[in-house]
Amino acid sequence: MRGLDPRLNAIRPDLADERLRAQVRATRYAKGEPRRVQVPVLGLHDRPDAKSVFTTQALLGEDVLVFEDAGGWSWLQLAADGYVGYARSDGLGKGSSPVTHRIGAVQAIEFERPDVKSAPLRTLPLGARFAGAAAGDFVQVVDGGFVPRQQVRSVQDAAVDFVAEAERLIGAPYLWGGKTVAGIDCSGLVQLAMECAGSQAPRDSDMQMAELGQPVELASWSRPERGDLVF
Repeated sequence: MRGLDPRLNAIRPDLADERLRAQVRATRYAKGEPRRVQVPVLGLHDRPDAKSVFTTQALLGEDVLVFEDAGGWSWLQLAADGYVGYARSDGLGKGSSPVTHRIGAVQAIEFERPDVKSAPLRTLPLGARFAGAAAGDFVQVVDGGFVPRQQVRSVQDAAVDFVAEAERLIGAPYLWGGKTVAGIDCSGLVQLAMECAGSQAPRDSDMQMAELGQPVELASWSRPERGDLVF
């Protein structure tokens, strides 16, 4: 297993991703079953234990590959950034409908009916995705409630400036592994803001330092520009 980052590769001594069969040795291999996050925010952990280290969050509508279900926990890999971890199995579903919309507000409330005076069902974070259809001043979530149209964007409608997206979260508390206004960490802020602007970024700071942009010598970095990332 040397050389493969376990944060980005589903590898354990007893189980590994079938795609890695030629690279790693494990007791057994699994192809992985496609599923989709069906709760607003799903926490990933380094062990199947709610008290274990919290590593990242997957948002509503994210696709995943599940390699194992055991004791109410799924060992999975996120499709977007490749991150591997354990999450509660009851936060996942089949996700047969293509996602069409995403939350463009810092957070939005999903209502029972197309009426802001109706019962609130759940709060959806910036970047959450879902299959939906226009319903007047609302967008109806497939098999769900209604979100005010002004708080929703098409999944193809990317923000222009990822820095402006990050600035909208000023004041959010720090949370290791977090990716929402309720709690976010530094690399999660960069990743989420870039996702809102239509670009993919790795999850952790060391990955971002290695993969985003071009390194520069500090002595020649005399005029920082908006959007520069400093590590």
